[in-house]
Amino acid sequence: MPLFFEETSWRFWDQSLSAKSRSALESFAADDTLCELVGSGKSAPTVRTWVHDNTVVLGIQDHRLPHIDEGMDALKAHGFKPIVRNSGGLAVVLDAGVLNISLVLSEKDNAIDISTGYELMLDLVEELFPEAAIDAYEIVGSYCPGSYDLSIGGRKFAGISQRRIRRGIAVQVYLCVDGSGSERAKVIRDFYKAGLQGEETKFIYPEIKPETMASLSELLGRNITVQEVVIDLHALMGAPAPMPLQPNETELYGFYLDRVVERNRKMLERSLE
Repeated sequence: MPLFFEETSWRFWDQSLSAKSRSALESFAADDTLCELVGSGKSAPTVRTWVHDNTVVLGIQDHRLPHIDEGMDALKAHGFKPIVRNSGGLAVVLDAGVLNISLVLSEKDNAIDISTGYELMLDLVEELFPEAAIDAYEIVGSYCPGSYDLSIGGRKFAGISQRRIRRGIAVQVYLCVDGSGSERAKVIRDFYKAGLQGEETKFIYPEIKPETMASLSELLGRNITVQEVVIDLHALMGAPAPMPLQPNETELYGFYLDRVVERNRKMLERSLE
C-alpha cells in the first residue's frame, strides 16, 4: 500500500460503470465539488474512478482553432462528442477503455506543490502496475503532451493533470487500459488537421503521431480491463466502503454542475461564432 494511503483514512467513489453514458461535464463538476469538500475538511481525501463513452475533452486552446467547427465535425464523424474542460491542457480521448482516476487532497494544513501532486499520482500508477517500467516525461507526437506523460518504452498510455479549488487539489490521470492507443490518437490527429487546415497560429498545436501512443494491454502484452484496474485500486486502498456523494453534498454539486455546463456552452458557442 502506498504511504499516502497508510497515513490517513480515504473515501472511495467508483463511477467507472455508473457514469459511462452520462456527460463528462458531470465528472468535472464532481471533482470540483470534492475539491471544496476535501479542502475545507468536510470530507476525507478521496479517490474517484470514472469512465465516459466516446467523448473528446477539449482544452481552452483547442476551442481557439481557426476552423474549430470543422474540427468538431471531424470528432463527430468518428462518433465522439466534444466538450470543453474547465481547466488547461489540450484534447484527450475518453471511451470505455480509458479509466480516469482522481486523487483529491487537501491543502488546508499543508501546502502541496504541483510537482508533488504529479509524483503522488505517478507513485499510485506504479503501484497498480508493478511489473511495468514506467517513465514520466513529455512524449512528442502524443495528444495533450506534458512533462508527466506516462509511458513504457517510449509509448504513452497516460497523462496527468491537476485542478485546484478552495484548498482542495484534484490530481487526475487518464489511463488507456485497453483498446488501441494509436486509433485514439488518429481521432485527435484528424481533429487538429480539420481545425487548422494548414494555417499558422500563435499557439503551437501538437503534431500527432499515432504510433507514439498505446494502451496498457498493448504495452504489457496481456488483456487488462478497466474493471480489473478499479478492483486492484480498491484493494490497494485497503478496500474502504464506497461513499458516493451524500444528500447534504448534492446542493454543492448542483452549483458546480451548473457552472461547468454554462462554461462549456459559452465556450462552444464562442468557438462557432
